[in-house]
Amino acid sequence: MSTNGRQTEFVLIRHGATALNAQGRFQGQSDIALSHLGVAQAQILARVLAHDALDAVVASDLVRAVETARALAQAHGLPVKTDVRLREFDFGKWEGLTWSEIVARWPAAGAHNVKEARSYAPEGGETFEAVCARVASFLEDSTSWGYRRLAVVTHAGVLHALIRTALGKDFDATSLRFDNGSVTRLAMEGGRARLISLNDVSHFDHVPDR
Repeated sequence: MSTNGRQTEFVLIRHGATALNAQGRFQGQSDIALSHLGVAQAQILARVLAHDALDAVVASDLVRAVETARALAQAHGLPVKTDVRLREFDFGKWEGLTWSEIVARWPAAGAHNVKEARSYAPEGGETFEAVCARVASFLEDSTSWGYRRLAVVTHAGVLHALIRTALGKDFDATSLRFDNGSVTRLAMEGGRARLISLNDVSHFDHVPDR
């Protein structure tokens, strides 16, 4: 992966919560808006990151990511740029189902843990490798844009793919956890990546649980 030789820090954010998140359902590319909790999380993220020197905010074009990104972008006087490569997994016939419902319909899925994104093979959907390919394309482009610090608002599956792509196939990112509204920081320079922080949710200590 080539870069312009300048360090780019990625502030990687998983979108705020939705009603389907609360129910433990796979959303995939279904276009679900933020819940009241998700809106509160987006507002807190905007306050917490208000003093970060962001050069740009880019998001998945799915509404839950755009709504999260908009709160952050407004605090910096920036527009929200969208990129379809940051969309969540296409989960095909899994979308709208819980893991237990998926395993009941496709028993072979039960051989893997729900968090093992690289093992997903949803009927009519994408594989982990397909998601990694589009994420690699995004990283290749974004490291050439010349930004020092770029906020990226996306989804859990994409974050798994992004970390695995940036840090290499020997790094097992599939067992990592990315909570709603979490912040993960990644620096890239000269084709080399460094993980600064992972799944930081300390800013939500006082968010009401509803």
